[in-house]
Amino acid sequence: MSKSIIQTDRAPAAIGTYSQAVKAGTTVYLSGQIPLVPDTMEMVSDEFAEQATQVFNNIQAVCEAAGGTTNDLVKINIFLTDLGQFATVNDIMSQYFSKPYPARAAVQVSALPKGAQIEIDGVMELPE
Repeated sequence: MSKSIIQTDRAPAAIGTYSQAVKAGTTVYLSGQIPLVPDTMEMVSDEFAEQATQVFNNIQAVCEAAGGTTNDLVKINIFLTDLGQFATVNDIMSQYFSKPYPARAAVQVSALPKGAQIEIDGVMELPE
């Protein structure tokens, strides 16, 4: 099985030794996205809801570059610096997904790159 690299200018460029996503067969592994604005590579804001929205926009852009949508995600991991923001994440997530929702984990971490309050990665299964 060959693998291909997924890259889009509609999501932040990789800032390390990784790709935005890697496709192997019909499975796409999305790297973690933080709330960077693709054009500026700066944080969207210090406000949590705006950060979460930007992260979902970035995830959506990578999914589309891979030939799918957020509804093709089968598993996502959400990393938060404050689990008290979990309800906000649910509200925003509902704007990007329809049922059936992907499997999900949400964990609180002590810090994220560039001082982000949220990071999301995922696995997508494309229709054959």
